Amino acid sequence: MTQFTLLFASILGGLAVVLGAFGAHALKKILSDDQLKSFETGVKYQMYHAIVLLIVGFNFNLETTSEKYMVYSFMLGVLLFSFSIYGLVISSAKNKKLTFLGPVTPLGGLLLIIGWGLLFYSILNLPV
Repeated sequence: MTQFTLLFASILGGLAVVLGAFGAHALKKILSDDQLKSFETGVKYQMYHAIVLLIVGFNFNLETTSEKYMVYSFMLGVLLFSFSIYGLVISSAKNKKLTFLGPVTPLGGLLLIIGWGLLFYSILNLPV
């Protein structure tokens, strides 16, 4: 589980850099300022959670159920949150808005919040 978490985090982090550069250079010409800010929000949250997953992967055994749910909540949450934003922004810029993605973003955000709650819970249960 630890190796999977670290690998997933490194992929998320690398993709955040690639997507950030893509947004700053290629998409800057076709997106409005608001759309670009939304895209950047997705990239920031993706990078923040890649870093969190690295920290969690290096500092927790990831053996308990709550620790595993924490990792899965962060993973699924960032995929739903950030990637739904990317899809909404890019499809909107091409006048083919994927409206079904609208409810996916807050669901991803909810999973991220759950992940943070489970992190809090896991820290409380660390041996002293």
